[in-house]
Amino acid sequence: MDNGLTGAEPERQPDEPDREPDTLDEPDREPDVLEEPDGEPDARDGLPAPELRMSLEAVLLVADEPVPPGLLADVAGQPEALVATTLRDLASEYAEQRRGFDLREVAGGWRLYTRDECAAVVERFVADGQEIRLTQAALETLAVVAYRQPVSRARVSAVRGVNCDGVMRTLVLRGLVEEGGSDPETGAILFQTTSYFLERLGLARLSDLPDLAPFLPDQLDEELDLGHDAVR
Repeated sequence: MDNGLTGAEPERQPDEPDREPDTLDEPDREPDVLEEPDGEPDARDGLPAPELRMSLEAVLLVADEPVPPGLLADVAGQPEALVATTLRDLASEYAEQRRGFDLREVAGGWRLYTRDECAAVVERFVADGQEIRLTQAALETLAVVAYRQPVSRARVSAVRGVNCDGVMRTLVLRGLVEEGGSDPETGAILFQTTSYFLERLGLARLSDLPDLAPFLPDQLDEELDLGHDAVR
């Protein structure tokens, strides 16, 4: 006798419809809590960059020569116009607060300098003999190059009245003078001052040099031309 426990299929209810497995339904999904909202930076990547003023001051403190605003903009990751404005604001701020240093635009860049009023204190701090000074001959030669550049050795010698080859080599080694091409007529090497020269004098450009006209004789150009011809 069949007791219904030996493999008999359960009786199907007549009103129960046939149902195929629903393959289109996706399983329940937990929200992804690790997703970041679109357009927002991930704060876990690091701390925000320092302020622009702080960044510029830090770079200028370690710079040993004037830094162009374009380079400062690159390292700070900011537009050059914004960097230039910030530099001018810093320079004005230092001047108004009478800090012991100035921020100056010289030789196409920006650099920190000690304030003029502090020169005596700084000189006492710097050991005697630590700074090598230029001789009178070197200063005279450098002045001729600065005001008549580009200029040949012969022209400089004519102005000074003595041979200046050795002094010119010294100025080149000091980084104050450099070759600036050659004379198209004579082929002589021409010399000019460097950006380091402007930096040491605290000038932004050669046009900032003081005018020498009031101190020169009226016929100087004619005398120099005669002297130049004699040296050649």
